[in-house]
Amino acid sequence: MASVADTSLLSAELQEEEEEKEFQRLLLQATQKIQSFMPSPAESKPIRPLPGFCLKTRTSSGEKVFVNVCRSPHIPSPPDLTNEELACLIESENASTFRIPMSLGEPHAEVDKSGNACTVYDVSISTTFYNKMENNDFLKEFFITIAMEGLSEKYKMDVNNQEWRILKNRKFMGSIAEQTIRTKSKPFIQEMDSSQVKEEGRNLLQPSASQSSATVPQFTIVAEPSISHPDHLVAKISLPKMTSVRSLELDLGEDRIVLQGHPQLYHLDIFLPYIIVPEESRAQFHRGTKVLTLLMPIQRPLLLP
Repeated sequence: MASVADTSLLSAELQEEEEEKEFQRLLLQATQKIQSFMPSPAESKPIRPLPGFCLKTRTSSGEKVFVNVCRSPHIPSPPDLTNEELACLIESENASTFRIPMSLGEPHAEVDKSGNACTVYDVSISTTFYNKMENNDFLKEFFITIAMEGLSEKYKMDVNNQEWRILKNRKFMGSIAEQTIRTKSKPFIQEMDSSQVKEEGRNLLQPSASQSSATVPQFTIVAEPSISHPDHLVAKISLPKMTSVRSLELDLGEDRIVLQGHPQLYHLDIFLPYIIVPEESRAQFHRGTKVLTLLMPIQRPLLLP
């Protein structure tokens, strides 16, 4: 007896297969579109710090703790301030806005000269800043205070920040491990025109009077909300010579903006008063107003880099 195929069932199965393929195709398109608008992940690279000096302190329970202060040319320097400017800043309400870029290494167990176990931390800073600090006791003491506070906050290290001393005949304790530092992150710059914004565009900044190559553009940076601790920074950079984002190169560090407008039109390199989250920042360039707007979330709580 010949079998008879049920064509309705076959048609239903084929339809389900086609619908599944269409769903997968739409899902892939949506995923690709979302990924195209996401900023690139933060870049990082390993560094091998060079020894500088070693300081000794103790926890509240009397345990020895050593800190190897190291140097590396791959770490940026903080803004250059005189002792007078630094003293005024410390006494002002803006003392917490001054940042010293540093890498705080993981704790590692070592043995001191007496053969006793101890904990060692490696703190790496800019070679340029280290050289300046070497002959400036006021700057060195300020840095050590900041570094100890950073270690205490990051690793919950219970130490007396006031009781420490620099070892005279030892540049480091144990070994200095390789560290990984985060470099600049390049956010995606979205290009906009007047039809894509709710309000009519207007240039918030006056164009720079200089017409020479590599002009420093005019800019404003506002912390919002203005009361208490702000959540984010909004930077507006006037670029009247630019016509497209294709000629813009934007790099964001945790406390730094570096902007290049090619070919040799603009160059901006500034430090920020707060530590931001580069990988969550957004950038938009408005073709009509020629203004680049940066929205940069601020790290909460404020932590040393």
